[in-house]
Amino acid sequence: MTEQKPGAFLADVALLTEHRYEAAEAAPDDWYLGNMLRDDALLQAALQKRGLSAVRIDWARKDVDWRQFRCAVFRTTWDYYERSAEFSDWLDRVKHETLLINPAEMIRWNMDKHYLADLDAKGVNIVPSVFMEAGSQADKLVSLMQENGWSKAVVKPCISGGAWHTYRVSPENAAAVSQKIAPVLQKQAFMLQPFMQSIVESGEDTLMVLNGAYTHAVRKRAAKGDFRVQDDWGGTVEAYTPSPAQIELAERAMAAVTPVPVYGRADMVRDGEGNWAIMELELLEPELWIRYHEPSAEPFADGIVNALHAFESGRTVKPAF
Repeated sequence: MTEQKPGAFLADVALLTEHRYEAAEAAPDDWYLGNMLRDDALLQAALQKRGLSAVRIDWARKDVDWRQFRCAVFRTTWDYYERSAEFSDWLDRVKHETLLINPAEMIRWNMDKHYLADLDAKGVNIVPSVFMEAGSQADKLVSLMQENGWSKAVVKPCISGGAWHTYRVSPENAAAVSQKIAPVLQKQAFMLQPFMQSIVESGEDTLMVLNGAYTHAVRKRAAKGDFRVQDDWGGTVEAYTPSPAQIELAERAMAAVTPVPVYGRADMVRDGEGNWAIMELELLEPELWIRYHEPSAEPFADGIVNALHAFESGRTVKPAF
């Protein structure tokens, strides 16, 4: 890191990534990093037009003085769930050293999928979710499915990413799945949801909401024979034009969070009644596919500028979590 004079800023904005993706250039065959760099470059250009400099940096670096940035924006911190205790400690410390966007309290809330119950309580239609708390018995999968009338389900940790320890469950494989999740369940909670057939039939729709308004969408499809839409498992992504009902749900879900997130995405599917339902609301490190709709970098940058000005003028709204 370059030595800075007291009070000087290394850059206005730190775009937070992790150690695997901190490189400034991607190898010709590394499309994964290439996509990240393209998205961040578009955001950096939009910020530059607004007079803000931005650099990409690993959140976990030990040699960083976060006071050298006016704010830090979570972009590709995709290892947080693998080191959640360290990440939580980092949040507690750095929130006093610079402005975090989205705010630390919102990030902590969104890290744990229990947040879906909060959205449900606010009238946002979600995929039905049942929680298995840490230390509970893993062999309860079948009984929980029966209690809720689900013939098939999906189980996943409440703090996770990339479909880590995510399994499709049926009465036939429940015992095997229980054995797989039992060691993790002793330490952290899991969430059980009904398996949505629409995921394998038509995919999962993702709507980006930047600076409070919908900008663009993609449809994620699982590989043949799978249900996980992440590219880690062979999933694919395509541009998508959502219905007005989907846009309304995405914006309403974001508006249910206080303050309204600067950026985020709403993942949704059709529920058992044919209505759109939130699968997840990603506010921490969402892939935003800015490269699919390059103008979306502009409202993203506007949101960062607005949050920064509100913070520096003392007008920041305290998160309601």
